[in-house]
Amino acid sequence: MNRPASTRAAWIGLLILTIVWSLNWSVMKVAMRDSGPFTFSAMRYVIGTAVLFALVAVRRDGLKPTPWLPTIVIGLTQTAAFQALAQWALVSGGAGKTALLAYTMPFWVVPLAWWWLNDKPGPRRWLCIAIAAAGFICVVEPWRPLGEPHSIMLALLAGLAWAIATVLSKRLFQRHPEVTPLRLTAWQMLIGTIGLVALTLLSHERAVAWTGSYIAALLYNGLLSSGVCWVLWALVVQKLPANVAGLTSLAVPVAGVLFAWGLLHEQPSAPEWIGIALIGVALFVLNFVRRMRA
Repeated sequence: MNRPASTRAAWIGLLILTIVWSLNWSVMKVAMRDSGPFTFSAMRYVIGTAVLFALVAVRRDGLKPTPWLPTIVIGLTQTAAFQALAQWALVSGGAGKTALLAYTMPFWVVPLAWWWLNDKPGPRRWLCIAIAAAGFICVVEPWRPLGEPHSIMLALLAGLAWAIATVLSKRLFQRHPEVTPLRLTAWQMLIGTIGLVALTLLSHERAVAWTGSYIAALLYNGLLSSGVCWVLWALVVQKLPANVAGLTSLAVPVAGVLFAWGLLHEQPSAPEWIGIALIGVALFVLNFVRRMRA
């Protein structure tokens, strides 16, 4: 695949996962009515891991493991830590707010990518980061109660864990260009899923209520959100600069707020609408102005 075509595929993948992931925060919130957070996380990733290895077998990418040390760290941070912390935060936090706090990930990525990848943002990226940060503050509204303090901390730690995994994934792709997004996602997810299953067994959560809505949420998460979309995210990280990929992912929590409004009646306030507009401006300047000039 040539560079323009592969970059275009990354943008299409980003659009798809934005829709699936933004809706998924509301889906996960509904699933918490019938299951403990760790149990649901483990179940969805068992399904997701099975789907990914089936895709590897069908595509004949080879089952050779990706480099073990970075794969283990990515699996423990991106799959185990991020998912467990975010799901735990949803127990007492609203779907929209939890999604936003978890998506502090892009702001963690900027210094980490600068430090680990020598990927220093230029003036236009700094401007976009500043606009997006102002919008993010408006949407989060830190001057108002955000919910339970432990829910806030869990969501912020989830964002940090995801940022670490994102930058490590980018570095792995740079050092090992033969590694495909599908192979990396499959192997790191296997590692992370083992961690989630162990955490679930140790936590002794309540039994699952196998309702129709829970089964639907589990299939949505296992097949789409955990399976297909994490492969698309790996493709985005591989083809785009780490801080661009991270900042662009802010489209997900913005859409998540809108879905939470429509599905769970979590009404956005006036500052949230302003914040959504600012984030939209930042993403437009970051991603489309340069493409229009080209």
